[in-house]
Amino acid sequence: MTTHDAPRFVTVDEFSVGQRLDNYLIKLLKGVPKSRIYRIIRKGEVRVNKGRKKADYKLKAEDLIRIPPIRTSTEKEIKPSQSLLKLLENAVLYEDKGMLIINKIHGMSVHGGSGISVGIIEALKSQYKEPIELVHRLDRATSGCLILAKKRSVLKSLHSQLVNHQLEKRYTALVKDTWSKKKHTIDAPIYQNSRYSVIDSKGKDSLSHFHPIKNFELGDFNASLVEVSIETGRTHQIRVHAKFAGHPVAQDDKYGDGDFDQFMKKKGLNRLFLHAKTLTFTNPLTNEIQKVNAPLPDDLETFLKKL
Repeated sequence: MTTHDAPRFVTVDEFSVGQRLDNYLIKLLKGVPKSRIYRIIRKGEVRVNKGRKKADYKLKAEDLIRIPPIRTSTEKEIKPSQSLLKLLENAVLYEDKGMLIINKIHGMSVHGGSGISVGIIEALKSQYKEPIELVHRLDRATSGCLILAKKRSVLKSLHSQLVNHQLEKRYTALVKDTWSKKKHTIDAPIYQNSRYSVIDSKGKDSLSHFHPIKNFELGDFNASLVEVSIETGRTHQIRVHAKFAGHPVAQDDKYGDGDFDQFMKKKGLNRLFLHAKTLTFTNPLTNEIQKVNAPLPDDLETFLKKL
């Protein structure tokens, strides 16, 4: 625990604009009970621009918050390795004043936790003076386009585009069995339980479109290379919908087919064959349609040539 013996002052960054004062303090003051936070707000020990504010006050840019002496949890200093920072530097697909788009490498986690001390977002936050936040997520096992926002206005715009299906995400996947060369739409609600995402009527609406590109006759098993576009962004959506359709993604350790995956491993595939290949959206800073492409990783490209 860390004890602050004197009041400290924090300036609200643009990513916190519009957030309630109580929620901001709950996030900032790690380890402090919520009851204590509400008490120091109520008693006026917390000041915003030298004045009292209620818990539901919506923060504004450059608000100066006075925080009284209080004991908080000690957070470990984030020290990403130089090799990780170099990988991220080389993975940049596009960058401007409002956003950063990287080609995420398979196996790289977007967040720390669950045995991962430093994820992409923690590593980048350690390098950027300005705030930076994830616009969306990719599974650890998935590679490809990942957007991060450097301005709150950009974050809000891209989130709005996601909600209104104006940000198009396309993926490349290799799935079990041949699939006829036409568009296949999977409209099935996804519910996330404690361990998996499953098709369940009590889940959230989920819509995926699978477009077969090429079929492979491989003997004991067949496979199909598909392009996938999604209109919603549920956890493991493509993987769950592919399984539901009877065409699980190759080397999927959660939703895949064990025998098919063993067959593919013998042929040289050692990772989930799912890659976020393109993003198409309206750039909030230029108001122009923008398309960013992440080439298929060399290991997946090489594997396809062997089939």
